[in-house]
Amino acid sequence: MAAGQRRRRGQGGLEPPSRKISGTVADLSADRGRALALTPVSRETAARLDRFVALLLEWQRRINLIASSTEAIAWTRHVADSLQLLALAPEARRWVDLGSGGGFPGLVIACALADADGAEVHLVESNAKKAAFLREARRATEAPAVIHATRIEDFVDNAPEGVEVVTARALAPLVDLLASAYPLLQRGASGLFPKGQAAASELTDAGKRWKIRASLEVSRTDPQARIVVVRGLEPKCPAGA
Repeated sequence: MAAGQRRRRGQGGLEPPSRKISGTVADLSADRGRALALTPVSRETAARLDRFVALLLEWQRRINLIASSTEAIAWTRHVADSLQLLALAPEARRWVDLGSGGGFPGLVIACALADADGAEVHLVESNAKKAAFLREARRATEAPAVIHATRIEDFVDNAPEGVEVVTARALAPLVDLLASAYPLLQRGASGLFPKGQAAASELTDAGKRWKIRASLEVSRTDPQARIVVVRGLEPKCPAGA
């Protein structure tokens, strides 16, 4: 039986690459359809996102941009999960994404806003390899993204004026995200922070440190998950108190 398995799998006992790729392509294509049904976009945006996802999976072979278990569901797990934020700030044109990593949600949002006048999405990523990927993704998609290969605290201290929305996904507990985003939220930006099933608990914990005007929105991609929408934020104990 072992010999038969070796004959079917080819020299070295490995699956032929074409078999693995074809299965992944089929799965990814079906997942793309599900994602775009959840979060419809224009044909032009879909084409940009196609280029982005193809590049993401190519770079994924070299650096860890997403969990390997989510590669076949990258469209629903990552793309649609990012696109849904646009409906919570439909008029916003200047976004900041903290800890952008593989481009979620920042690069996806930039792809969706590419045809909007005045759109500008700032992606903050301190990891040099991930920042390099984001620069290549911006080039490939021609999205209105600005890549900042720097630490979050250095960026927010010198952030551009007029930021309307700040986002962060899978970066840190909410109480820490609020501390990082506070300089932007204090200047009038709203916060959109996708969270899992523990979102309410995280909001309660953050409330021990912050006075928060916030709501929880149900995620389109996971009915058990929530998006924390922050409209106002003040520290309960001002600095120096």
